[in-house]
Amino acid sequence: MSSMIDPAARYLKSHEWARVEGAEIVVGISDHAQDALSDVVYVELPRVGATLKKGDAFGVVESVKAASDVYMPVGGAITAVNKALEKTPELINKAPYGDGWLIKIAPDNAAELNDLLDATAYGQFLAEEEH
Repeated sequence: MSSMIDPAARYLKSHEWARVEGAEIVVGISDHAQDALSDVVYVELPRVGATLKKGDAFGVVESVKAASDVYMPVGGAITAVNKALEKTPELINKAPYGDGWLIKIAPDNAAELNDLLDATAYGQFLAEEEH
């Protein structure tokens, strides 16, 4: 089964996506990740204002199957968390690239995005992972 991939986003091999929106970077988990997790029941997100480094765990996404840490695609300060997920964590399953976003970051160095996989490379990574 092929997952939906947002062509505007960059990806980590741990299945987070990052998309530039204005001066911020919006972060979520990929369609592949939400599908693998199954029904998301709880999300733990950082506090606004927290400053984290690229690769740091910033929260947890829990499903009926498992709990997974989620990681910073770039370093920076958390400018927003998706409060809607407190009451409706299933938004991650319904719209992983839309209403199911997790956090927004003011990046310390937006060039760190260049280290991430583009949509094509992420698609190839998924195909290799499935074999």
